Amino acid sequence: MFRIDGKTILITGASRGVGAAAAALCAKAGARVLAHASAPSEAIEAAKASAGLADDDILYEDLAAPDAGFRLFAAAQERAGRIDGVVNNAGIYLDTPMDGPVEPWRAGWEEQLAVNLRAPADICRAAVAHFRETKKGGRVVNIASRAGHRGDSLDHAAYAATKGALLALTKTYARALSGENILFFAIAPGWVETRMAPADIEARKKAVAEIPLGRVAAPDEVAALIVFLLSEACASATGATFDINGASYVR
Repeated sequence: MFRIDGKTILITGASRGVGAAAAALCAKAGARVLAHASAPSEAIEAAKASAGLADDDILYEDLAAPDAGFRLFAAAQERAGRIDGVVNNAGIYLDTPMDGPVEPWRAGWEEQLAVNLRAPADICRAAVAHFRETKKGGRVVNIASRAGHRGDSLDHAAYAATKGALLALTKTYARALSGENILFFAIAPGWVETRMAPADIEARKKAVAEIPLGRVAAPDEVAALIVFLLSEACASATGATFDINGASYVR
């Protein structure tokens, strides 16, 4: 396993799924993990225990709120002093129906723009300023989606759009900042065994049928790639997007 000893890593959306797996694996790889959740819950307590985190390592912030990303990074910096890496993992997957009343469509767009794009963008801005101040550089891993490349269903256009924008942000910052040792990477998973994966039997059969590997990805698989990207193993991969989708979408 790649090591990130002595690094302090902020991980958003760490109460479940990929975020919880990343928190546990980063801690195992030698990092201090600051784990974010939207609010106290049994899930974040379980993730804290799994990763061996202290109460002081948990940060709460509703990323749908204005300036939440800035507040979260400031709180992380106050707790740890220096942040070496960020994993923007928090995200939501909501319907934005094309038919019926416009209000659910508008609300779905606004909330997903806030959580999936504005908050990580704000965190990236704060992180870049911090990395420049320390003059040590840093790494950011943005968790996007296969949908950011190929699109999604008609009623999930907002989700796909926010993830596509997150990919563009990652590439832009990588091109502009890599010379300062501020490195940006993106991961674009397909279906992962989390709450976002299809629970309905027929929907799940259809999803798995589209995956040549024959199964959805495990959170630990995404977490392993996150640790690799946060390590010193391959700085030249900055700007790249890594697909984890069982060959369901090959670019």
